[in-house]
Amino acid sequence: MQAYQWGIFALALGTFGLGTTEFMPMGLLPVIADGVNASIPAAGLLISAYAIGVMLGAPLITLYLTRYSHKTSLLALMVIFIVGNILSAVSVNYSTFMISRIITSFSHGAFFGIGALVAMNMAPAHKKGSAVAAIFLGLTIANIVGVPIATWIGQTIDWRLAFALTALLGVIAFAGIYRNLPRMPKADKPNVKAELKAITQPAALRAFSTTVLCAGSMFTLYTYITPIMQTLADASDNAIALMLMLVGIGFTLGNFISGKLTDKSPDMALFVFLGLQITILLLFRFTSTSLIGASLTTLLWGVVIFGSGPPLQMQVMKIAAQAPGLASSINIGAFNLGNALGAALGGLVISIGFGFEWIPAAAAILSFSGLLMVCFNRYKKSTANNFD
Repeated sequence: MQAYQWGIFALALGTFGLGTTEFMPMGLLPVIADGVNASIPAAGLLISAYAIGVMLGAPLITLYLTRYSHKTSLLALMVIFIVGNILSAVSVNYSTFMISRIITSFSHGAFFGIGALVAMNMAPAHKKGSAVAAIFLGLTIANIVGVPIATWIGQTIDWRLAFALTALLGVIAFAGIYRNLPRMPKADKPNVKAELKAITQPAALRAFSTTVLCAGSMFTLYTYITPIMQTLADASDNAIALMLMLVGIGFTLGNFISGKLTDKSPDMALFVFLGLQITILLLFRFTSTSLIGASLTTLLWGVVIFGSGPPLQMQVMKIAAQAPGLASSINIGAFNLGNALGAALGGLVISIGFGFEWIPAAAAILSFSGLLMVCFNRYKKSTANNFD
């Protein structure tokens, strides 16, 4: 590998750890609840607290770190990640564990945001989209490998060991970043007013809104994928486990394909993936009534739903060019806001009596809304250029 690729690999290892620690509690909720003497609903709030910590921490931490070099910032974020996971591993009560999760969440958005910016700057001009996709690759692989392994360790050995090993993964990522990222100059004192102006301009706000809608579409379906498959395809527990693995494989394929398309045109990549999302989600109810159809559908959905991530990240960094790191971090926060929106929308569909079979259609509405937002942003950009 070329020198810059080792640096990107180290960053992807960091995002692999972040993805593992974010999603791991979902599979370990009962044993964690028992370990910290909490109820299942109370333990569920730990997941919500992490998402809220990402949303609030991403812009604040990133803005503070702008006074340091990107390499120093990434190393500091890995230290926060390591400390948070160690604290999780030694927590003896609910309050301590909640604090540990909030601490860990503060590293999440800023690391993705600054890491994506560093990867884009390190890569050659024709490889910038692939470089950003590589950062997200760590997250997709975490869903295929990291989370299942950590869940198995937590369920069969000790959930505290799972968090301790995740902290060790952070140590390895820290060493990789320290060794493989080049020395970077200390950043100039940030112009807070200019950066805030960059991320609050209408085009940037529309781009963040697009991310919320795309992530909302993803989690409208993903949150309820198990009962949907049980209802529509009469899938067994083993079949559902296989389908979830296929979703993870789809995430990885979509991320790879998206990187190639984003290298050519982020706008084109968004149009392609959002259009395919709408199509597959509308077909979902009909194609997922058999195990073979369900397996194929979940694989294809995994490809197209995660493919929108890299071009969205590239889009916000280009629009908010005066504050690319801050914009990138806020975009990760927007993704987590979409997570909450999607879960709430899916729950609403069920609660008002439409049933699981209507959840894919609800997700398609959010994808369509995202596509409209992309078209509107493109229109405003073209009219502005014509005016100039």
